[in-house]
Amino acid sequence: MAGPIITTPAAEPPERRRIERRGNSRIGDLTLPEVRRIFITLVLGAIVLALFFWMVKSVIVAAILGLIIGFYLRPLHLRILARVRSQNLAAIVTLLVVIVPVLLVLAYSYSEMADVVSYAATHQDEIVAKVNAAMQRLPLFKDARISGSLGNAVVAATDYGTRLPALVKGAIKGFSISATIFLFTAFYILIGAEKIGSYIGSKIPPRYDELRRALETNVRGVLYGAIYSTLLTQTMKSLIILFMNLAFRVPLAGALAVISFIIGFFPIVGSWSVYVPVAIWLVIFRDAIGPAIAMIVIGTVVNTVFISTYLRPKIAAERSRVLNFYWMFVALITGVYTFGLAGILLGPILIGLLKAVIDTVTARSSWQILELDDVETNDGAGPIVQA
Repeated sequence: MAGPIITTPAAEPPERRRIERRGNSRIGDLTLPEVRRIFITLVLGAIVLALFFWMVKSVIVAAILGLIIGFYLRPLHLRILARVRSQNLAAIVTLLVVIVPVLLVLAYSYSEMADVVSYAATHQDEIVAKVNAAMQRLPLFKDARISGSLGNAVVAATDYGTRLPALVKGAIKGFSISATIFLFTAFYILIGAEKIGSYIGSKIPPRYDELRRALETNVRGVLYGAIYSTLLTQTMKSLIILFMNLAFRVPLAGALAVISFIIGFFPIVGSWSVYVPVAIWLVIFRDAIGPAIAMIVIGTVVNTVFISTYLRPKIAAERSRVLNFYWMFVALITGVYTFGLAGILLGPILIGLLKAVIDTVTARSSWQILELDDVETNDGAGPIVQA
């Protein structure tokens, strides 16, 4: 007699989410609740991100500079940390070592320029007379009467100079906020760089590891090249201005060199904003046409054409080992004119990121990985047979 037929329930197929989600899932496989959840998440994320950038739009440049400076001060911070054995104290000392000399130089330059402005405000007639006499010596202006308009121009310039302290005080509020964000960002990077790097690395899926390495290498290279070349060339141009001022016995030689170093970071203005007025001063108040011509020629050929246009992108490209001379030149020029002061770093960063993406996408290894993933998926997928 045949025994009872015992049937066992067929094994349930593995859940689709557990199999396909962790592989090469397709958009067509998403269910309606999943699409709804993704849409709501994207909308809320976009709104929050837009509000965040609107909130920090006035200090975003300070935050970026603090982030970059913090990472590049890490070697100095680690040396100080080995002596003081305290993360917070080492970070504070590191920032003070960099900031205090800068503040002292700025205070010295401001005091010197304030004295010049006060002198010009009390000697307007004398300045107008000397400028008028110098203009009369020129053939084109020999018979022209420009004393009235010239006097008005001198008065306007000196009045602006006398308002300079008030303008500085008015800008302190916005500057203090940006300076606070800059300092705290740099401080946070100094004491928590390892944790930040580990956190970012943990959020990147392994499949994007090649792209992550390319982005990291390119950004580090272009940042190092841009910062090194900018500081080196600005120092060179300021030293040239200082030596010419000392050679031609120009007053405020040190203060003018400091001003040349600072304004050289900004677009359009540069060291020419210093050596051109100094050359005019030599002609008007010293009647030194030869030194004035020498200052114009040296400043234009060496500072503006050679150092700014050729030497800076060349050094940056060689130090970065990422971009060639042409692309570094484009990054520095367009970055400064697009983003202002921060464009010195943002321009090379953007082109470096673009190069990393292109190199990763066009690399043969990336396509080989995708092909292997497709083959493994097709080989492993088979009909689910129920017993």
